[in-house]
Amino acid sequence: MCRLFLALALLAPLPAAAFPERPITIINPYAAGSSTDAAARAIADSFTRELGQNVIVTSQSGASGVVGMRALTQAAPDGHTLAYAPLVPLVFQPHLVRNTGLGPEAVAPVCNVTENILGIMVKADSPIRNLSDLVAAARQRVLNYGSPGPNSAPFLGVHRIQAAAGGQYTHIPFRGDNASLLEVIAGRLDFAAIVVASGVPMARAGQVRLIAVFSEGRHPAFPDVPTAREQGVDALQPSYAALFAPRGTPAAVLDRLEGACRRAMDTDGFRRFTENWGAVPSFRPRAELARMLASEYEAAGRTFLELGVQPE
Repeated sequence: MCRLFLALALLAPLPAAAFPERPITIINPYAAGSSTDAAARAIADSFTRELGQNVIVTSQSGASGVVGMRALTQAAPDGHTLAYAPLVPLVFQPHLVRNTGLGPEAVAPVCNVTENILGIMVKADSPIRNLSDLVAAARQRVLNYGSPGPNSAPFLGVHRIQAAAGGQYTHIPFRGDNASLLEVIAGRLDFAAIVVASGVPMARAGQVRLIAVFSEGRHPAFPDVPTAREQGVDALQPSYAALFAPRGTPAAVLDRLEGACRRAMDTDGFRRFTENWGAVPSFRPRAELARMLASEYEAAGRTFLELGVQPE
C-alpha cells in the first residue's frame, strides 16, 4: 500500500511552488533585433534573476507572427514556454488567414507590457500641420501614404480617419516604418502611418513631424501632439504587446508569472529598453488583458468586414 501511494505521488503534477523547475523559453514571433525581441530580452533578464532559472529568448518569425504564436499553442501548458508579441497574430491574422489555430481562446494571457502608439508623420516642412489640414487636403486631392502593409494596424488607423472624416487616400505598403518615412522625407509620400517610436530619431533630427496619434492618450515623447479624437476625428486604433502562455497553464503559475512581469517593468533594464526604443509601458493584469484581447478581436473582425476582407 505504501508503495502504491508513493507511485501515485510521483505521478502527480508538481505544485505551483515548484515552478519553474527548468529553464524558460520566451518566443519572439518576429525578427531578431526587433523591438519585440528587445522587450522580450529585458523581461527575460528580470525573470532569470527572480525565478531562479535561465530564461532564453528565441525568434520564430513568419506570417506576421503566426509561426511563433502557433509554436506557443503547441507547447506544454506548464509555464516553461511563453511568447512576447503584439496582439496582431491573435486579433488580426485569424480574420485574414484561414486555419491559423489562433485567437483569444488559443492562449493564456499573462500581462500586457507596452502600448505601441500609432500615428501619422509628415515631412517637417509639410503644409499639413494637423489632422484637420490632412483631411482638408484629402478632400481636395488624393493623398499618398505608406504603412507597414495592407490590413496592418497603422493602415487601419488611416481607414478609421477616412470612415470618420472622408477624403481620398492611396495606400503604398512598405517593409517597415523606416522605409515609408524615408519616402516622406524625399517628398514622394504625403505622410506615413507608423508605430510612432519608429519615427522618434527622424523627428528629433527635424526631418519629420508627428501630427496625430491613434491612441487614447498622447505619446509621452510628443506631449504637444493631440490624439485624433482630441482633434475631432474618431479614429482610435490601439496597438499593444503582451506576454502569453499556452492555454491550460495552471492559474497558480500564471499568478507567479504575472507578478514577475509587473516587477520586471520596474527594473533598470526594462527602463533602458523603453528609452532606447521609445516604447510606452502599459502594464495590465491578465484578466484585463483577456478582456482587451477579446474586444480587439471583435473590433478587428468588424473592421475587416467593412473593408470586404476575406480570409485567404
